[in-house]
Amino acid sequence: MAKKKIQKTNAIRLVEQKKIAYIEHEYAWSEQDLGAGHVSEQVGIEAARIFKTLVAVGNKTGPIVAVIPSDHELDLKKIAKASGNKKVEMLHLKDLETTTGYIRGGCSPIGMKKLFPTYVDISATKFEKIAISAGKRGLQMEIAPEAIVELTRGRFVELIH
Repeated sequence: MAKKKIQKTNAIRLVEQKKIAYIEHEYAWSEQDLGAGHVSEQVGIEAARIFKTLVAVGNKTGPIVAVIPSDHELDLKKIAKASGNKKVEMLHLKDLETTTGYIRGGCSPIGMKKLFPTYVDISATKFEKIAISAGKRGLQMEIAPEAIVELTRGRFVELIH
């Protein structure tokens, strides 16, 4: 039986274009359960290696992207300091798709509409590969944290409590 072809997202296209190694994981998702525990069970990756992508807005820089462990919360003061902003707040959910090209539960730091300042939590460097959204709900990619920083021109900083 032929394997079902996974629709290529901007994130996957960009990773393949740069010839960066990654592993795709497709899983069943639901609006009620977009959390790491569910993803971990579905794809067999320990929850500590599953990272989420959050988009915030700085008073000086505009949109900024944070990639943090999925079981943690973003420390707005830390990302404000790292990004050179005095004040940072989360981007309104209604603005996510128009700003990034991605929807909630399928937002990848790779392949957004624009290249926004991107910060990956330093804890990602403990792992050879972490799992992030591949650009749509129900699709994760395992990729080296350094590759995320390279593709987004980001940097590693402390972002969580």
